[in-house]
Amino acid sequence: MLDRAVFLDRDGVINSYVYHPELGTVDSPANAAEFSLLPGVGRAIVRLNQLGLLVFVVSNQPGIAKGKFTVSQLHAMTNKMIRLIRTEGGRVDAVYYCRHHPGAVLPLYRKDCDCRKPKPGMILSAARDWNMDVKRSYVVGDGIGDILAGQSVGSTTLFISGRRCYVCDELARNNVAPNFVVRDLGEAADVVGCLEGGERNSAERFALRCMVTSK
Repeated sequence: MLDRAVFLDRDGVINSYVYHPELGTVDSPANAAEFSLLPGVGRAIVRLNQLGLLVFVVSNQPGIAKGKFTVSQLHAMTNKMIRLIRTEGGRVDAVYYCRHHPGAVLPLYRKDCDCRKPKPGMILSAARDWNMDVKRSYVVGDGIGDILAGQSVGSTTLFISGRRCYVCDELARNNVAPNFVVRDLGEAADVVGCLEGGERNSAERFALRCMVTSK
């Protein structure tokens, strides 16, 4: 029987975004010092591990292409992420990044690729590498691209709304409907647990509660 997995976006799902007061912007972390796990992420990943599901990070990371950080800084952030999760008892089985961007300042990464979400290239690569059944797997993300990538391969999609309610409006405008809407990765793990236990009604009630309380 093929393995199954949970594909996690990184920024906004696993780690916090960073406020840059000098620019007045909020963006992905650019170095290991700025990288920190969101509350409850370690416990959520432990829960997914206990369900017998592989856990993969699949994330667009165009910061190198845009000249915001280096390859070594991305490696340092990845190592810190894995270490922090492991400290809480969790395990990430593999990490897949898309480093490309059509408007990259570095020619090496200036590419309209198949791996950048909403295209499903990273998910399909993991499926080949690990011999997985993506149609019986899960995709968790906080962006439209995450949901579209998951839908394109037939995975169950969980959208983390957090406090980014404007994204919900964009989902509606783009006719994108995730299977479940939750507040954070911990609640995503709870919904996955219900589904894995054959309790779809409980999962739907739980997700409905999340949608109501996240407004």
